[in-house]
Amino acid sequence: MATKNPSFKIILGSSSKARRQILAEMGYEFTIMTADIDEKSIRKEKPEDLVMALAEAKADAIVQKLLTGSNLEKDAPTTLLITADTVVVYQGIIREKPTSEKEAREFIKGYSGSHAGVVGSVMVTNLITGKRSSGWDSAEVYFHEIPDEVIDNLIDDGVTFNVAGGLMLEHPLTLPFVDAVVGSTDTVMGLSKDLTEKLLLEAL
Repeated sequence: MATKNPSFKIILGSSSKARRQILAEMGYEFTIMTADIDEKSIRKEKPEDLVMALAEAKADAIVQKLLTGSNLEKDAPTTLLITADTVVVYQGIIREKPTSEKEAREFIKGYSGSHAGVVGSVMVTNLITGKRSSGWDSAEVYFHEIPDEVIDNLIDDGVTFNVAGGLMLEHPLTLPFVDAVVGSTDTVMGLSKDLTEKLLLEAL
């Protein structure tokens, strides 16, 4: 399959498997770099502000790494860096990755028979011109009752500790208990396809 980006390069600034999968599904070739920032040191009251600030901090950190390693030649083809962040909002409270088994269990039990919001940001930085385009998107996920046994299995699997709100929509244990998604599934998974396409065009 021909890739969409023969004239420019893409760096995905994320270690998320879901984001890699989504970007590949969109038909792009890309390399991966991680920001390795202390996300907890960045705090905002509104989820939209928080995900935007985190996407920006990740972009800043990766740009700094590239400059230090002087990986960008002056005559390099246009390179676009994509950074993103996602949080879950449950009863008005922002949830990031759970930090303990107790917290993970509390998070998932809360979604059982209820619903949660997801807010995700995307930032595209043109590494040649320095231009940045960014935005955020949101979705709602409604759940059926999730049995305790399934919650135990999700926690044993360990995946809940790597995702915002302990919620991995596409996980085979979670999927049967998803009643409805209002908004786009890729937003819930960590990278809105429509928003990413729009921002890539803007950054070019």
